[in-house]
Amino acid sequence: MGVPTGTFDEKGRPVSIGCATCHATKPADAQAKLGTPLEKFHQGLVGQHGSLSCTSCHNPADGYATFRLADGKSVPHAEVMTLCAQCHGPQYRDYQNGAHGGMTGYWDLTKGGRVRNNCVHCHDPHAPKYPTVQPVHKPNDRFQAGGGHE
Repeated sequence: MGVPTGTFDEKGRPVSIGCATCHATKPADAQAKLGTPLEKFHQGLVGQHGSLSCTSCHNPADGYATFRLADGKSVPHAEVMTLCAQCHGPQYRDYQNGAHGGMTGYWDLTKGGRVRNNCVHCHDPHAPKYPTVQPVHKPNDRFQAGGGHE
């Protein structure tokens, strides 16, 4: 987890730097909020996630190396679902029941494994509203004339 640099390594993988690389040099600004222009770091970041401050989710105590839960506990970036579930309970419940979020693999685990997405696979955590999309083609309905295979 880190900030993309726009460069790639010898295998074509994106190169990122850890948040603490910069944040360790400057104390956290508890007043910095999403939706307001940031002056020193992340000038291009446009946040649309309520009026949360950066430290609502990012843990300033360790240079933003972990997330900070509402009760003050820290969790590693790999546990982003725990962070999101604090405020997005219905979506997390739906995720747990298979109705929200995607996956690769098999529902029937006797046929093979599966890998479930987490929140940030599909949602930008700083502006999580999923964009409205317009379907390109009408659905293929086998019960209507011209639809499906007859």
